[in-house]
Amino acid sequence: MAALWLAMGMLVSRGAAAEAMDFSEVYQLLKANLAGVSERELNAAAVKGLLEQLGPKASLVEDGAALASTNGSRAAVSAEIFDKHFAYVRVNTLTAGVGADLQSSYDRLRSTNSLKGIVVDLRYAGGQDYVAAVSLADRFFAAETDLVDWGEGWKRSSAKTNAISLPLAVLVNRRTSGAAEALAGILRQRDVGLLIGTNTAGQASMAKVFPLKTGQRLRVAVAPLKVADGRELPLSGMKADIEVEVSPEDELAYYNDAFKVLAKTAKLPALAANESIAAGTNRAPRRRLNEAELVRMNRDGQSLEREPVSANPTPPVPETTLPVVNDPTLSRALDLLKGLAVVRQFRSP
Repeated sequence: MAALWLAMGMLVSRGAAAEAMDFSEVYQLLKANLAGVSERELNAAAVKGLLEQLGPKASLVEDGAALASTNGSRAAVSAEIFDKHFAYVRVNTLTAGVGADLQSSYDRLRSTNSLKGIVVDLRYAGGQDYVAAVSLADRFFAAETDLVDWGEGWKRSSAKTNAISLPLAVLVNRRTSGAAEALAGILRQRDVGLLIGTNTAGQASMAKVFPLKTGQRLRVAVAPLKVADGRELPLSGMKADIEVEVSPEDELAYYNDAFKVLAKTAKLPALAANESIAAGTNRAPRRRLNEAELVRMNRDGQSLEREPVSANPTPPVPETTLPVVNDPTLSRALDLLKGLAVVRQFRSP
């Protein structure tokens, strides 16, 4: 069966060669001549191959139980502060109420911190609730404007005085799909935020769901979503403005712990602040001597190259080191926002 599945998959993945072949012709030849494979098995392999090659443009609709199992019990939104001044908001799934949740998290962080930028993390976020995507995107627009059309007319932002106006970085990856992908497209195409990461999944589309005789449902993309003055989101997914390539395994590890040090990328421990690298020694850097000390040392015949010994030496004060963000995508976003914060500071009157 594995060999049959491979053969059927190759029919739609060989590029120009596959275009020259007729699927019906090959299917009928296999049906008539392939030994040891029933028509039912052949049909199952053909369907699997088609959905595998055409996904996510054509995919089986998951039921509510499957989605609940995938999303688990995580809150729709979680938030924290990085580097004292930058809000980090992680959107786990686009569901009803997610816009209000983001606003509440942002207001809470702003009440106790001087914010200079915000990161919205849409990696691994999905869902098909485009209304929720509009609700969340609306938080970043002060005036009324067209946001997205998924075949039901343009959905617009509302006029408000409390729109979030901080510099915005949006984290995306190959698992950013559906409504989360539409949200990323709205924010990027309206020049509200930059996308950082990898190409998105390409699942944001106008779609129709067709029932099958088996009781299953097939979701078929019939047209791309429209955002920002009628521009279409590509069905191949959106390319990030700033690309950060990370292996899927490493990215998931960093996503679960932004400070995680992976064994293969671990660096040598940083030298302590009181170590002298230039001198090739771990001796503490010399203290600057005042004029009175120089006169006394010269009178007593002490060498100026030797550090004076105090009768009551003061033990060195250990420096506290902040944890380092090792997540490459998040780290790039924070660096960008720090740079923008400096620019805004110098441009402010």
